[in-house]
Amino acid sequence: MLFERIESEGLAHYSYIIGDGTEAAVIDPRRDVEVYLKKAREQEMDIKYVLETHRNEDYVVGSREIKNRTECEIWHADRQLEYEYGKPVEEGVEFEIGDLSIEAIHTPGHTPGSMSYLLKEYSGENWALFSGDALFAGDVGRVDLLGMDKAEENAEALYDSIFNKILKLGDEVLLFPAHGPGSVCAESIANRKWTTIGIEKKRNPKLRYDTKKEFVNEIKEKLERPPYFRKMEELNLKPPLLGDIPWPNPMSPAEFQKQAQDNWVLDTRTELSYGAAHTPHSISIWKDGVPSFVGWFLDYQKPISLVTESPQELEKVTKYLIRLGYDEIEGYLSGGMVKWHMSGKNSHSIEMLTVQDLCEKIDKEKELDILDVRGKEEIKENGRIEGAEEIHLTKIKQNISKIKELDDIHIFCGSGLRSMIAASILRNKGIKNLKVVLGGLSGWKSNKCHIK
Repeated sequence: MLFERIESEGLAHYSYIIGDGTEAAVIDPRRDVEVYLKKAREQEMDIKYVLETHRNEDYVVGSREIKNRTECEIWHADRQLEYEYGKPVEEGVEFEIGDLSIEAIHTPGHTPGSMSYLLKEYSGENWALFSGDALFAGDVGRVDLLGMDKAEENAEALYDSIFNKILKLGDEVLLFPAHGPGSVCAESIANRKWTTIGIEKKRNPKLRYDTKKEFVNEIKEKLERPPYFRKMEELNLKPPLLGDIPWPNPMSPAEFQKQAQDNWVLDTRTELSYGAAHTPHSISIWKDGVPSFVGWFLDYQKPISLVTESPQELEKVTKYLIRLGYDEIEGYLSGGMVKWHMSGKNSHSIEMLTVQDLCEKIDKEKELDILDVRGKEEIKENGRIEGAEEIHLTKIKQNISKIKELDDIHIFCGSGLRSMIAASILRNKGIKNLKVVLGGLSGWKSNKCHIK
């Protein structure tokens, strides 16, 4: 038997492959599908079905990619949408995988056509539920994606899906959602990789409300929506075929400089490396932050040129970008910043200081402008810097005029990684009086400026 969860770093996306005998099924695959094909080959299984729980908003789905390489059937949810591939699944349909069966259960709320898939063991007993974005560990799916005018209606549907269908399947049933902690498809998914319906009944705060009205009022709020979601919704009606993961073209400093005039320049090195020296007009997003942040700041109108630490990092970053539909990766700076400087090209830098240096500066000199780019929940949990201007990282571009009014900007996030993203964006908007603070509140020792 084959039963594995495939985790996609950064996206907090979970997909699954289940097999028995010589047959397998994949649920919610990502775009680079070799991992599913390889696992099926190793177990001498054919992928018979690809099952989608809903039209995903945060990554390009790999269903057509698997179909292009196998004889599988694709079954998708949200039947009211105009898919250009696969077949719409109906509630109650069962898919046979060897001696196992998988039953489709309509669980609307996150989207109107969302489906969950119930895996039944050999005896026919309920075994595991693949709940998509309906129910997570510690949370439930967001209901605002169709607009706030539909949020209450969707929240009511999600209540019925969870309380009248999912929770009645049995406390012992394993629960396998489509996302883990860090996903933007819910507010606060718990760091609990293994869970059951019974565990969620006891530990999920969103399931503790006594009435449907209380549940609806709690979850119908509007959450942040990354701008790239619109592109994902468009692509996932007919995901473009990928084939092998492309390898970006190496570019000399002269070629890179020429292309950079019309491209996004994405620098995925560490905040220390970027701050010390970077190519003009580049945006800093460290390697492991690419899946979480690139969709907020890079649109799909221009190709991307990359600056990375190494070929190994280049391969990983390319996969991250491809999963988000950034197919136009023009190339990368061959030899990195060393070659850039050896060719006599100009570079920029951003001043950095430690949090201890910042505290000393505040105490010895004067009150400084501190720009705190952490999120509200993070600030609430870890403490507020007295007098700081609080603008979440994802809101930086909308607040450029406000930030320009600050005199000597010290950007704080808790480590320096997100601060450097903010600094690179502000630098490209012509703001030069920037300093990135390295470190978090654990090093805060100012006598004048306190943590609340």
